[in-house]
Amino acid sequence: MATTGVARARRSTAATFALVGFVFGVWTVRIPALADRLSLGESAVGFTVFAWGIGALTCMQLTRSVLARSGSRTVLRLAAPAVGLGVLLVSVADSYPVLLAFAVLFGMAFGLTDIAMNAQASTVELAMGRPVMNGMHAGWSAGAVLGGLAGAAAAAAGLGFTPTLALAGALSVPVAVLLGRDYLCDPTGTGAGEPVRGRVRLPAAVYLVGALCFIAFLIEGSVADWSGLYLRDALGAGDSLAALGYPAFEVAMLAGRLVGDRASARYGARHLLGAAGVGTAGAFVLVVASGSPWSALLGFALVGAAVCVAVPLTFSLAGTVVPQRLAGVAIAQVGALGYTGLLLGPVLIGLVAEASDLRVGMAAVAGLALVISAGAVLLRTEAGTGGVRPVSEPTPRALKQ
Repeated sequence: MATTGVARARRSTAATFALVGFVFGVWTVRIPALADRLSLGESAVGFTVFAWGIGALTCMQLTRSVLARSGSRTVLRLAAPAVGLGVLLVSVADSYPVLLAFAVLFGMAFGLTDIAMNAQASTVELAMGRPVMNGMHAGWSAGAVLGGLAGAAAAAAGLGFTPTLALAGALSVPVAVLLGRDYLCDPTGTGAGEPVRGRVRLPAAVYLVGALCFIAFLIEGSVADWSGLYLRDALGAGDSLAALGYPAFEVAMLAGRLVGDRASARYGARHLLGAAGVGTAGAFVLVVASGSPWSALLGFALVGAAVCVAVPLTFSLAGTVVPQRLAGVAIAQVGALGYTGLLLGPVLIGLVAEASDLRVGMAAVAGLALVISAGAVLLRTEAGTGGVRPVSEPTPRALKQ
């Protein structure tokens, strides 16, 4: 593979992360406006996100076999434009049942895209021979920040939920089509050469990495879906200030991910995961203890700075605990487990909020963050002392975990 082709693929894949992050950021910060538009309570909002997650998780369960047969390049070329079409549908929903149906379709497109672009990122990472996954997810964070700020600006300008999301969706479709020209073919067995046939058995390490991904996504989803309502309802922030909770989180995520690849190469993935769990728990304590929206904003930013490396590292690890030809399959499995956390997190916090308040829900997430640290220790034991690496294949020096 020519060096220039790999470089173009890296840029286009990172831009795809940014594009999908932008759409997600706009959707996330306008959830309070959606609640007001259709007069939805906290549990109804939670189940709307749950419906979105059901769609995402359903596609992710199918993505493992689809990636094994077609490869991430083909899947991503079709799925990324569908994200824009999905958010367009959500923008015009005029009743709660219709909203739930369109949220499922939006989630299906999003879930398929997320797994495919992480599999494509793993392909680029293996082609380059050094960690780049945190950089890819930094692209996601940059896009989510821009989308969150765009949504906050729309809220400040009085622009409604429908035109805000419709504009974001309409702009994203042609951009996604253009980016698809530079993706790489997957290593032999996932879209290039002989296809993978029959049922694929994955090692136990893949499922352990998936459990850590589950918790990391649950944490990210908790901030994404509930930070705005927490700032507004629990701390009395106005709509425009409350909409800044998620962008503050993502700005910190972006900053951390920009240095995450260097930290991973120097200290190792498992050490970073352990530190991320402890730091995330401490940051949530600040959020829960805050008496003002500004201190809670700082807390959400610190959560982002602490948890930022967790999801990229789990996807990177997933691509290195199996032979390269099965990297996409392992990433699909880890992603399916991870998005179960994104699916369950919002609805569980919504139910807790209905029974008590959002502070209790945030405190519960702080406890779960510590499990990441424990999981990092178990992963070290599971993977052995030689580091996590592709089975029966050499690991490039820079990719040693």
